[in-house]
Amino acid sequence: MSTTSPPDASPPRKSPIWWSNGVLFVFIHVAAVMGVVGRPLQETCRATLLLAFILWQAACFGITIGYHRLHSHNAFRASTTTKLVLALLGASAFQGSIRWWTLRHRLHHRYTDDPVYDPYAATRGLLWSHMGWIFFKPTYEKMSLVEKDDLDRDSIVCWQHRNYILLALTTGFALPTFMGWLWGDAAGAFIWGGLVVRVAVWHCTFCVNSLAHWDGLQPYSDENTSRTNFIIALITCGEGNHNFHTFPHDFRSGPSLLDWDPSKWIILLLNYCGLANGLRRVRKEDLADALVHMANREERSTAKILNSEGVENHLPTLTLNDIYQLFDAEPRLCLLLIGDYVIDAKTYLGEHPGGAAVLRRYAVRKRREATWAFMGGLNNHTRMARVRLRDLAIGRLGIEGK
Repeated sequence: MSTTSPPDASPPRKSPIWWSNGVLFVFIHVAAVMGVVGRPLQETCRATLLLAFILWQAACFGITIGYHRLHSHNAFRASTTTKLVLALLGASAFQGSIRWWTLRHRLHHRYTDDPVYDPYAATRGLLWSHMGWIFFKPTYEKMSLVEKDDLDRDSIVCWQHRNYILLALTTGFALPTFMGWLWGDAAGAFIWGGLVVRVAVWHCTFCVNSLAHWDGLQPYSDENTSRTNFIIALITCGEGNHNFHTFPHDFRSGPSLLDWDPSKWIILLLNYCGLANGLRRVRKEDLADALVHMANREERSTAKILNSEGVENHLPTLTLNDIYQLFDAEPRLCLLLIGDYVIDAKTYLGEHPGGAAVLRRYAVRKRREATWAFMGGLNNHTRMARVRLRDLAIGRLGIEGK
């Protein structure tokens, strides 16, 4: 995870019951149970069970690779064919369109664990974070702060969003039923490949929101409730290595090739085949710093981080005129004023989890208050983000420039 809950977070507000969502959720569960009772495992042909397993994994990959790593965090770039296949697989998971899912996940990262603004905050309890939030209609008061331009520009995202219901019903129920019909078991395929798989995919994804914030290790950060749990990783295509999500822009869910993360292995295969590129990884120095920090459990404030290692002593003093001259010399610069520090975010534009547009929006020339945004107004940044801020500092604002 990339964000932490503010210490003065307000108590959660009461939301109206989301009847349509809740009824559909319960209905499919009841139908799945009734179907399994009528067509138990031992009476179902192997071809149908194999189909169900394949469709379960395919839908999970549609979420983990497509919805999560590709679209929510832009952790890699994919070819049009790859994006189309992932969009169809994601639709079969019955978790909403790419646009719907991604915007809420980005909001979750901005306010992780905040009981008001995190859509499925783990701090509200295991049941709430797992599926309780499904039954209440949210307001999403901070949704306007979430970057969405990249989604609106993506033709496949827009197409899937417009046709989501048809695509979901076709891939989630019609396709498995038709395939089962080919070997004479349409009913069994509808039950196991349709109803049971939908329930399985839901709860696998929900385990990342709930169990992966409840039990496990925290080798990279303890600033939120995310944890790494091998058992959860096994059932979530690797997403259970959740504490590594301290670096949300990384396409992996674990730095080692051997970390259980089938989603990562598929992305690497797609990259090898020329169907994906631009795979993003956390910087080695940031990873090492996080591991050392967690080993020492040394808490430091933003100011201490910026002033550590003699940074304050060697930074030059800059005035606003100096900053404007830098812009004139290099128009593509992205200079931010955060506190007394001048930050050159140009090299960080491609890594920023919220997207480059957010940083440029708060550049000096835009006359925006970047200090407000960084210190919690727009996002609640982690210690790792503050360490990176130190690395990007190029000067301090002189008194005449304040």
